Amino acid sequence: MVAMASNSTIPVTVLTGYLGAGKTTLLNRILTHEHGKKVAVIVNEYGEVGIDNQLVIDADEEIFEMNNGCICCTVRGDLIRIIGNLMKRRHKFDHIVIETTGLADPAPVIQTFFVDEDMQEKLLLDAVVTVIDAKHIQQHWDAHEAEEQIAFADIILLNKTDLVSAEELKELEAKIKGMNRMAKIYHTQNSAVEMDKILGVKAFDLSNALEVDPEFLGEEAHEHDNSVYSIAMVEEKPIDTNKLKSWIGEVLRTQGVDIFRMKGIINGQGMDQRLVFQGVHMIFDGTIDRPWKPEEKRRSELVFIGRNLDEEGLRKGFLSCIA
Repeated sequence: MVAMASNSTIPVTVLTGYLGAGKTTLLNRILTHEHGKKVAVIVNEYGEVGIDNQLVIDADEEIFEMNNGCICCTVRGDLIRIIGNLMKRRHKFDHIVIETTGLADPAPVIQTFFVDEDMQEKLLLDAVVTVIDAKHIQQHWDAHEAEEQIAFADIILLNKTDLVSAEELKELEAKIKGMNRMAKIYHTQNSAVEMDKILGVKAFDLSNALEVDPEFLGEEAHEHDNSVYSIAMVEEKPIDTNKLKSWIGEVLRTQGVDIFRMKGIINGQGMDQRLVFQGVHMIFDGTIDRPWKPEEKRRSELVFIGRNLDEEGLRKGFLSCIA
């Protein structure tokens, strides 16, 4: 079954990746696979995406019904409007996949779920899935879109792994992990992945704990260029949540353009529940989560992903929020 926040909210997967990475192959797998889910797919430009015509019943419509019970839409217009139209057929699907164009920064799509109250009530952002072409990504590092697609990912399919050596793959994975500490990485060929690894995983939903790599928190200096990288911080002492909110607000106001993603689980002073939040550029959202479990170590974890980040300044700022 699909993981849902409640009976009424529909999980949404945002699918991204640079041109030629294997997004369309993955999309066709989602649409034809007998995974037991009724999936509605919103594609950025039908003509560009090239979904197998055999799947489409009536290509004149903006919303197509697929022959396996899935639904397919084109975004010629506004995402919110398309979703509004789609929701009129709410009984026909239980998961939405939004495919962005290969040259798109996924941020505006993700931000839609933060800023539109109607969308927040009806939809739950489940995961941002990025497909990477292991063979050709080297040629695209200079393209901001390729870096941003990695930065925003919750799940990364490192695709076409059969076209590179084991050593190249290892180096590539290390580089990706330096850019995005939080994403789960799967090695694939022809975008073949088990559907339960990418649909209904609640990876964007912060009720899932952050997986901060302790190795990454060492004292050794990190050499950074202007490309994307991630900074992770862990603090055992309780945090003053009011100080934290005002500090994060200030950080996002002044550096939000360069901060692609931010995630945090906070051990707030005097709080029996976890405070979880995340931000996309200058927008952030926080919620009171489940209670801390007795066996859990209460600690705060905070991750920033972006470029030109002031690591020392961010660490000092976070420490200033200790209660």
